[in-house]
Order: sequence, then structure tokens, then C-alpha cells
Amino acid sequence: MDPHSMKSFIDAAATNNLALLSQKIAAGTPVDGKNPEGRTALLIATHANAIEAAKLLIDAGADVNAMDNIQDSPFLYAGAEGKLEILKMTVQAGADLDSTNRYGGTALVPAAHHGHVDVVRYLLTTKINKDHINKLGWTALLEAVILGDGSDTYQQIVRLLVDAGADISIADRDGVTPLQHAKNSNQSEIVLILLRVRGN
Repeated sequence: MDPHSMKSFIDAAATNNLALLSQKIAAGTPVDGKNPEGRTALLIATHANAIEAAKLLIDAGADVNAMDNIQDSPFLYAGAEGKLEILKMTVQAGADLDSTNRYGGTALVPAAHHGHVDVVRYLLTTKINKDHINKLGWTALLEAVILGDGSDTYQQIVRLLVDAGADISIADRDGVTPLQHAKNSNQSEIVLILLRVRGN
């Protein structure tokens, strides 16, 4: 397929142009064709949170695990950036829950980092590994404490993780636990949440 035709297909995904997407798929456009950045139409639709286009593409067989040049897939990007509706569609379509981004994190880890409460809540209903450790040596719980600000959003995320059974004893590479990080950052509410889990 020539680059111009692929570009118009991918642009249609970004703009929720369902008529053009359907027309091109019917004409034989490869649903998982990629742009120069390695992004499929589904990943571009995910970037744009173009929910209807994403659904059409997934229904047409688009690969929810297809990665671009920087190891983002529709599933991983939707999790990291809080695109909840598309995330749910990717999981229902067979997303690889164990897949990891360029930082070695599952979808849950950046969701916790970025404060996407609804995404964390949803992912914890799946079989995703709650205690996965990324290339930095951090779990989702560590990211929520280290990179969060202790606000209500991060309190909710920490509570969701510990209620789901996340291991609060997993420390970073320096041996610092989530509780110690919370104390060091004066995140008093999160300290209380973690102390309750520990039974103190």
C-alpha cells in the first residue's frame, strides 16, 4: 500500500471518520498497517481517544498489542494515558496483560504514576500482575507514592492497590519501602493507609 493511502487511513482513525475507515477496510487496506513511527490506525485512534474509530478497528481485527517504534501498543497507551473506554475494549479483545512498555512497566504501573484512578480500578479487576517491577525497580504502588503527591487521587490509588492485595513490603533498589517513601515525603494519609495494612 502506498504511504499516502495509509496516511489517509490513519488520519481517518484520528478524526473518527468511520465512513472513510469502513470504505478503506472494505477496499483491502491492511488494518494493522503502520505509519513511519510504527503506529497503527488503532494506536492513533487511541492517542486521539477516538472511541468509535477504535471500536470499528478492533471489530475489524486490529491488533491491540501491536507496538510502535517506542514500544507503545493500543493497550499500553490506553492504560498509561487514562483512555478507559478504549482500554476496556483492548482487554476484551485479548490484550496481553503481561506486555510492557519501554520502561518495563505493565499498563498498571504508569496508570498509578499518572493518577488514573478509574484505570487502576479497572485493571485490578483483570489478571494483571499487581506487583510487577519495572526497569526502575518500582511497582505500581511505589510509583504512586514516589511520583504521586499524596493528594486524594493518589490516596485512592494506594487504597485500591493495597485492597487488591498489592505487596507493600516490596522495596525499591535502595531497600526503601512504599511506607518509608510516604513518610519521607510527608504523605500522611498514605502513611496511615499503609500502616493499617501492616496492622499497626
